[in-house]
Amino acid sequence: MDQVFIRGLEVETVIGVYDWERTIRQRLLFDLDMAWDIRAAAADDDLNQALDYAAVSQRLLDYVSSTDFELIETLAERVAALVLDEFNVPWVRLTVTKPGAVKEAGGGVGVIIERGQRPA
Repeated sequence: MDQVFIRGLEVETVIGVYDWERTIRQRLLFDLDMAWDIRAAAADDDLNQALDYAAVSQRLLDYVSSTDFELIETLAERVAALVLDEFNVPWVRLTVTKPGAVKEAGGGVGVIIERGQRPA
């Protein structure tokens, strides 16, 4: 199955369990791999047949920037469900990175989840 991806989507939101984290906005990075058969879009050069990564990106920017979760695990579950439901994607692998959460982890910390049915 083909995949459409988004890398390094940056969003600021309220996230974290500590009192000081509840009073600031922190930067999160999102990487998505989404199963999508691109043949119909490619055959006719038709955006209407494509998975519109700009629309997915904007929806995630709007959603995540308006949320207020303690755990990135909760946020990841909600974002994955949103992508599957609103964009009819059969499968998504989502990485959520929280840069600076552990200062010694220069590349950040986070979670990777896969949801949906990965087509063969």
